[in-house]
Amino acid sequence: MIHHVSVGTNDLKQAKAFYDPLMSLIGFRLLKLSEKAAHYGASDIVFSLETPVNGSRATPGNGVHIAFQAPDRETVRRFHEVAVANGGADEGAPGIRGNYNANYFGTFVRDLDGNKIEAVTYTARERMGS
Repeated sequence: MIHHVSVGTNDLKQAKAFYDPLMSLIGFRLLKLSEKAAHYGASDIVFSLETPVNGSRATPGNGVHIAFQAPDRETVRRFHEVAVANGGADEGAPGIRGNYNANYFGTFVRDLDGNKIEAVTYTARERMGS
């Protein structure tokens, strides 16, 4: 079981502004903030933005991405829209990824530091409650 995931950032203020609306979409909120880190989750910290402890520049990992579970397809679409509107780079528009699973509906973006993130759902539901 994974306890939490952290990604590096070179500008915590910018990264926080990028992630705040995305985390809200998937039901996470800011649980703890310091000068060097922002930690998100629902009740426990599960995702963090951190400046590297060793003082070196943060760089994204090649082949690494973090997938956030979305409750429905509309949230996946909004995740992509909000990320790109806030300076993220499109790495794959929302849609079915049949090579993973016939019901895998996801989107991929790069954050401001180049980290690859994804929102995904397996449900055909368009919106919560529908």
